[in-house]
Amino acid sequence: MKTQTLVLVTGSNVGNRATYLAKALSNLEKEFGKAIAVSNTYITQAWGITEQNDFLNQALAFNTDILPEKILKIVKEIEKNIGRKPRNIWTDREIDIDIIFYGSIIHKSKDLFIPHPLLHLRKFVLIPLSEIVPAFVHPVFNKTVKQLLKNCEDNLKVEISNQ
Repeated sequence: MKTQTLVLVTGSNVGNRATYLAKALSNLEKEFGKAIAVSNTYITQAWGITEQNDFLNQALAFNTDILPEKILKIVKEIEKNIGRKPRNIWTDREIDIDIIFYGSIIHKSKDLFIPHPLLHLRKFVLIPLSEIVPAFVHPVFNKTVKQLLKNCEDNLKVEISNQ
């Protein structure tokens, strides 16, 4: 497989959130090499189940030729090693690492959908993405990240964190 741009979004809303994001970046760089882009850290209201702590989120980009299913295994192992505990969907997380894009590849399997199927509905994803890959074209919607952000109806607060 030729090298692709892997775009991830990390998030944490439990414990020392900034430390969890830093550990995620460090571990991801061990697996994929130095990040080619790292967004600011954003403080964001919880999406889905909103009655929980605010998240810290960050977008990251890497160049890699590792296949998507292997990337998923790596990401899940990193989450576990950092201390993520099993919980229900959209609830508190020590660390969450979402695969957002893998170049222009569309990948669908039982456990993995790329591009991330909800990314266009979430400002906490689109705002950091627009910082690092604003002109990247979503391979399904054929719109740039910047266009998706402009059209996003999510009203939750997302702002740069000073943590």
